[in-house]
Amino acid sequence: MAGGKAEVYGQEKGASQARLSVHARLVLLESAALFTRLVRSCTIHPANACPPPRPEPPAGWPWSSPSACSACSCQELAGSTPALIGLAIGAYGLTQALLQIPFGVLSDRIGRRPVIYAGLLIFAAGSALAANADSIWGVIAGRVLQGAGAISAAVMALLSDLTREQHRTKAMALIGMSIGVSFALAMVAGPLVTRAFGLSGLFWITAGMALFGMVVVAGMVPKATAALRHRESGVARQALGGILRHGELLRLDVGILVLHAILMASFVALPLTLVEQAGLPRDEHWWVYLVAMLVGFFAMVPFIIYGEKKRQMKRVLLGAVALLLVCELYFWQLGHSLTALVIGAILFFMAFNLLEASLPSLVSKVSPAAGKGTAMGVYSTSQFLGAALGGIFGGWLLEQGGLGAVFIGCALLCAIWLAIAATMREPPYVTSLRLSLSRAALADSGLTARLLAVPGVADVMVVAEEAALYIKVDTEQLDRASLERLIEPAPAC
Repeated sequence: MAGGKAEVYGQEKGASQARLSVHARLVLLESAALFTRLVRSCTIHPANACPPPRPEPPAGWPWSSPSACSACSCQELAGSTPALIGLAIGAYGLTQALLQIPFGVLSDRIGRRPVIYAGLLIFAAGSALAANADSIWGVIAGRVLQGAGAISAAVMALLSDLTREQHRTKAMALIGMSIGVSFALAMVAGPLVTRAFGLSGLFWITAGMALFGMVVVAGMVPKATAALRHRESGVARQALGGILRHGELLRLDVGILVLHAILMASFVALPLTLVEQAGLPRDEHWWVYLVAMLVGFFAMVPFIIYGEKKRQMKRVLLGAVALLLVCELYFWQLGHSLTALVIGAILFFMAFNLLEASLPSLVSKVSPAAGKGTAMGVYSTSQFLGAALGGIFGGWLLEQGGLGAVFIGCALLCAIWLAIAATMREPPYVTSLRLSLSRAALADSGLTARLLAVPGVADVMVVAEEAALYIKVDTEQLDRASLERLIEPAPAC
């Protein structure tokens, strides 16, 4: 395009999800640790649950299965309760949520690599602390410390430093794909890893992978010549206030918070339901998750295509939230056999995958020009906060009312989200562009007004310190020739 080098930020799932990535290999291990802990929660038990005489547990108590105390390793995590297990699951997300944006800002000041190395060391230290724990409180402390290694913003900033504009979306998409692959692998490998090495061994594996991640960054990642401050891939403090007051973005932030709260809470209860209601041993849960993830993924693809092609993303979003609500009620009322639970899991992951793909794309569409990086930073924080609250909420409900209470609680969250989502407007179907500007173009005070008058241009912002123009366009309506005539070509870089 005449008028400078353009950068197109795709709306696809991979590019949007990439904002949440730490490093492809590290994401795999963090996901494995998290979801294996969810499966492993079936085997964590109070310290006094095994030695005789043993009191009869109340209905719904998660370790009432005789196999739960096999090998009588009851001293492994002394003091465990469902609520504390939920806290252990959620503690990681809590510190991740608190530190995502601050660590990203810190990487702008002191450099990307120091922040990345420090975060990986913190994560490894948290893993070692949890591996050596002999009580649930030690695991909670380790999980809190793990989450403090919140380096995804720094990693994405480093990615921006190392890639040219025309290739950056592809690089983000590759990282986003690694997240999806790691999620599926973690669901399958979690039960098998804990069976082979135990809970302590799992934490030592994650610690080793964090240290290996440092070696990869030091030896395989090229050195950046300069740090690039980029409003589409990083948080801009100047834009933060406006993003936090943006009603449509807040609805989406609430959505991702609720989605991951439901995911975490459901997986406090679903592994136990497979054991107690379906009689499926914990070590065989992997195939249920594999089938549900694969079938659910391919089943959601036509709806994504329909929503984008027909410009009906709001309808698709509302349908997926409604399906999630139906799944939670289904688990509560009908999840009493293996077949029923597998069907429910497939429908659950169909809705989850659809929402996980749609929400970041909607954030990208709705966010103002030059505000996508900040909007995705807030979105990322909301996601981690939802995971934290979901683990805590699910564990508390399990302790108070058993498995049914968890599914009812998740259904209520879905109903609240559905009511909020129904008030959102149909999103604009726009693409973000970043154009480099010459000094003459930067000095043109009328450029913004003229660009907004071009058919298909939805929003424009000139950022003088970057010598760049951020613009959002509807490619189906855009008069590209008029846009090209209005922008003076920038000097060759």
